Amino acid sequence: MKWKKIRKRMIIIILLITIFIYLNNSSDLTKARHSEPLLLAHRGMAQSFSMVGIEGDTCTAEHIDEPVHPYLENTIPSMKAAFTAGANVVELDVRPTKDGQLAVFHDWTLDCRTDATGEPKLYTMAELKQVDIGYGYTADGGKTYPFRGKGVGLMPSLTEVLTHFPEGQFLIHIKSNEAEEGVQLAELIAHLPVQQQRQLTVYGGDAPIQAFKTVLPKIPVMSKATLKSCLLPYIGLGWTGYVPKACHHTQIHVPENIAPWLWGWPNKFLNRMDGADTRVILVAGNGKWSEGFDSLQDLERLPTSYTGGIWTNRIDLIAPIVKESRTNE
Repeated sequence: MKWKKIRKRMIIIILLITIFIYLNNSSDLTKARHSEPLLLAHRGMAQSFSMVGIEGDTCTAEHIDEPVHPYLENTIPSMKAAFTAGANVVELDVRPTKDGQLAVFHDWTLDCRTDATGEPKLYTMAELKQVDIGYGYTADGGKTYPFRGKGVGLMPSLTEVLTHFPEGQFLIHIKSNEAEEGVQLAELIAHLPVQQQRQLTVYGGDAPIQAFKTVLPKIPVMSKATLKSCLLPYIGLGWTGYVPKACHHTQIHVPENIAPWLWGWPNKFLNRMDGADTRVILVAGNGKWSEGFDSLQDLERLPTSYTGGIWTNRIDLIAPIVKESRTNE
């Protein structure tokens, strides 16, 4: 009889905990969200390419799709086009130069996309202005190069970008894992007006992000370390409503295949992150290769009436679809 009573109590306790978890984490029972999704344009308006067979050393400029627009990634014209198309935030990449500036360029070396060789840090910013950043792009295996000769002078410095778009929201990517690059970026941003600083978020390797945060602790940052320190405890304890300190005042990129494991996904989770002053960006796939929601078929995988951030490589396609869908709701 004693064991029967204990067993009965345990069943009741388990049942009550299960009910609590459901009620505390069900998006169906949470406050409705009516804001529009935040659209993040990866590298501005960029030339698209297939993700099939992509490796870390793949020269993606040699595998672009047939061009449907004239813009090259990480340039001021491409950023302007992205904002005009409907981007709320533009992501860009920075690399240090020989003369202490930060060039806006993605690759580790210049060899793939340009008519120059070696790392950007071997050149001054003035020298990088002479490089043709459209030199290596081809959609037909090298038979034609539609952007060759059109990219001279288009590589901007970060200072140029921030001067050109004083009210623009940017996600700045430090491409290395060098702590000094985090300090260099922080010192540049520290000289901006406070209001413009609030428009910026920074992500990259653990070392530069930690160094950046030491100089500018109020700017939201993200790295693998910050992401793990937020999401792992949340997956463990978020069912209680607990939001780890590491999830406050930051930005988190959530891979599509991880999102369903987050307690309260989507609306309850997004509400909790809003309360923690944290922006959530959903990345397609497993997040390894900056895959985005780049087609109508991709958007159909999003939760109904999703209002969080969306990472896209095709802002020109996605922004009109999202706007139309919201108009029809």
